[in-house]
Amino acid sequence: MYLSPNALRNGFLTLWLVVLFGCQTTTGPVGQSPTTSEHSTRASHTPKAPAPRWRPPQRIEEPRTLWTRIRDGFMLEPAVIDNPRIDQQRLLFASQPRYFEITSKRAQRYLHYVVEELDKRDMPLELALLPFVESGYNPMAYSTSHAAGIWQFIPSTGRVFALRQDDLYDGRRDITASTTAALDYLSKLNDMFDGDWLLAVAAYNCGEGCVGRAVKRNQSLGLPADYWNLQLPHETMNYVPKLLALSQIISSPEQYDTVLPSLHDQPYFAQITIKRPLDLIKAAELASISSDEMKYLNPAFKHRVATPSGPYQLLIPIDQAEQFSSALASLPDSERIPFIRYTVRRGDSLTQIARQHNLSVNMLRQANNIRGSLINVGQKLVVPNGSTQLASPPAERKKRVYTVKSGDSLYSIARRFNVEIKQLRAWNGVDTHLRPGQQLTLHMP
Repeated sequence: MYLSPNALRNGFLTLWLVVLFGCQTTTGPVGQSPTTSEHSTRASHTPKAPAPRWRPPQRIEEPRTLWTRIRDGFMLEPAVIDNPRIDQQRLLFASQPRYFEITSKRAQRYLHYVVEELDKRDMPLELALLPFVESGYNPMAYSTSHAAGIWQFIPSTGRVFALRQDDLYDGRRDITASTTAALDYLSKLNDMFDGDWLLAVAAYNCGEGCVGRAVKRNQSLGLPADYWNLQLPHETMNYVPKLLALSQIISSPEQYDTVLPSLHDQPYFAQITIKRPLDLIKAAELASISSDEMKYLNPAFKHRVATPSGPYQLLIPIDQAEQFSSALASLPDSERIPFIRYTVRRGDSLTQIARQHNLSVNMLRQANNIRGSLINVGQKLVVPNGSTQLASPPAERKKRVYTVKSGDSLYSIARRFNVEIKQLRAWNGVDTHLRPGQQLTLHMP
């Protein structure tokens, strides 16, 4: 049969269009999770090359914040994963309108540090959100399985990663030490599961043995062995979706009607080396911060005394670091730790110990975070030294009333009038907090 050149050309064009559009319709929609049949040929995990860092679409004139930095460091492509388990968790977060407001208030102390440490290791910045899932970034969080700290280490795993735990100190609550341990553990799990971060995160929740057994079970049955196809404990089945749901919200907060509290991309604390025990209430005074702020930055110490076994990095708000270092350098040894340690003996009671050391029972309870009256033989107590409790001022001293101004602290007022901070506290019954307009009584020579 004879075909004209125009007919031939039109025929080839038609054939080319059929092939082109036919190829386009053989793939699923963008972002759809692979089906089981599409993965059925994969029997095991093979080592992967490092995944390129995924970055969300750039927003025009978007201010630079800690949230945008985290978003720019996403590697797990959370926004392109379409899975009903993620949708369910995202809806749960959306049903708590104050979730980010409450948790970000705690996280602001620690989140920048965690992001910095992840960036140093070139790890996915989605992992900076893991403490939101674990503890709501609460260093005092303690679970029924005895997990503690923002990363929720159980005692045995904490010891594996060199987090010391004793009567005076719990390294699982130490912000910098526990972060190092958590990132070490996650890196180990990522290597163990051939670079699959979702399996690594799942194993962080239920253990490498748990995930490893699930992977082998699927492989033996010829089934896909990725996270989405494994049968894992109920908590772990929701654990990775929670992380990815948070990532999706942070990736596009406006899409999910979420307002992220402003967090600046700058350090919150500085690390100041101390080599000897130090009363944390005294440290708070030197830094002009509240005792609660000192506790939340240094939550590893179980009592109000920092008891380092060697040089230790005490965390101080970065704006107060210089003031604190200068004040600490001139602090007399007698004021560093006005405490003694006491080991409870058979027959002891709080009342008896308090009377023996010329203290009130409430003071003894406060120093040791004891709510009731129960103490145990062998228990170690921190006992305030009675010699630091000041008596009433001598009659020959001249009384003076000082009105607190904005920016004043016990430290600055004591230095101005050449008196000791402990005297100011004893004369006025104050701890650390001062407010403008408050009147303090001073007894001058």
